[in-house]
Amino acid sequence: MKPHALFFDIDGTLVSFKTHEIPPSTIFALTQAKANGHRLFIATGRPPLIITNLGAIEHLIDGFVTTNGALCFIGDQIVRCKDILPDEARWLVRDAQEKNYGVIVIGEKDVAVLDPQGDVDRIFRHELAVKNLNQAKPIDDVLRQRILQLTPFFPEDYERELMARIPHCTSGRWHPAFTDITAQGADKGEGLLAMAAYLGLDPQYTIAFGDGGNDSSLIKTAGIGVAMGNALDTLKQEANYVTTSVDEDGVLNALQHFGLV
Repeated sequence: MKPHALFFDIDGTLVSFKTHEIPPSTIFALTQAKANGHRLFIATGRPPLIITNLGAIEHLIDGFVTTNGALCFIGDQIVRCKDILPDEARWLVRDAQEKNYGVIVIGEKDVAVLDPQGDVDRIFRHELAVKNLNQAKPIDDVLRQRILQLTPFFPEDYERELMARIPHCTSGRWHPAFTDITAQGADKGEGLLAMAAYLGLDPQYTIAFGDGGNDSSLIKTAGIGVAMGNALDTLKQEANYVTTSVDEDGVLNALQHFGLV
């Protein structure tokens, strides 16, 4: 088969929500895919600071689409960096401070955390096993940087109201407790296209895997979009193919189905 570029979400796609690890079948499948000449890319909402759970496949990865497409890079080479308008970033942070909800502020270099209710710690550290948030910087220091993503912790009904106040931003929710907000045009699908253009890849020969709401643009942009068995129903409807869950060899089964391994 002609070499493909494979783009993988992390949480719920490569990494199990149950074990917080990459299943052995996925490690095997990616190793075989790489050996067969396919390229492997990460497409995640996580910023680089908290991409700490890919050690088993790190040597196989060709590039990263991070912060939902706002920051894309290959090694030390930045492929794409799209920031939120400073006024809109500062407005959301003020809103979080006034209404007492948590927010993760992701700058070009550093990350800040506002966590008055303990939601960030409870969900990120305990439920998602995220590391390195203890390296967060003061929020005022990070707000002096280009802001690539804001992750506020509030329910979906308030999200609709808030997004009307920051019209140059877009939202991608993959967890009921929080959403990821980036600048308009910064999503995983645009990240895939930026990476393909930089490397001279034909988007027709890309396959993307995901499970959450922030994977919608990725699934629809790729030549083939694959939804995990544990994916949202709306994502399954957008996908070209639905595989089994991350805990039921979903990546391996899909790669075998398409003849890549």
